[in-house]
Amino acid sequence: MNSKSFLGTGMKFPPQIDPGTGRFSLSSGAQSVKESVYLILMTQRGERWLEPSFGSRILSYTFLDISPTTITLLTNELRALLLEQEPRISDVQIELDSETREGCLIFNLSYTITETNTRDNLVFPFYLHPGEEENYDGVS
Repeated sequence: MNSKSFLGTGMKFPPQIDPGTGRFSLSSGAQSVKESVYLILMTQRGERWLEPSFGSRILSYTFLDISPTTITLLTNELRALLLEQEPRISDVQIELDSETREGCLIFNLSYTITETNTRDNLVFPFYLHPGEEENYDGVS
C-alpha cells in the first residue's frame, strides 16, 4: 500500500482557496494528519450532528480550577480520544508546557504516524477564558 494513499488527501483546514486554480486548497500526508488532530481537539463532542461522537470535551474544562489532577484528567482524555478517533497515529504523548501564561495552557502533543513510522508534533494552546486570545502578547 502506498503511504500517501493511506494518509489521504482532503480539504485544507482552515479552508483556503488556491489563487492559481480558484479551487479549495488540499492537504495530504503528515499535514493532513496534523490538521485532523487539530480538528478533533477543537470540535466539541456533539457539535457534528451526523457524527455526535466525533471531537473532544476539552471546552468543558474551561473555567475549571486548573490543578494537577485536572491537568492529568485532561491529558489522559485527550490521549485516549486521539488514539480512538485518528487511526493514522499511535504513541501519543501530551505534555504541558512549564512556561504556561496566565489563562492559557500550552500542550505539546507528539505522535507517531503509523504508516511511515515518523514522529510529528503539534503545539496546541488551550485558552481557559475564551475570547481573550488576543490579550496574550504581554499587553493587558
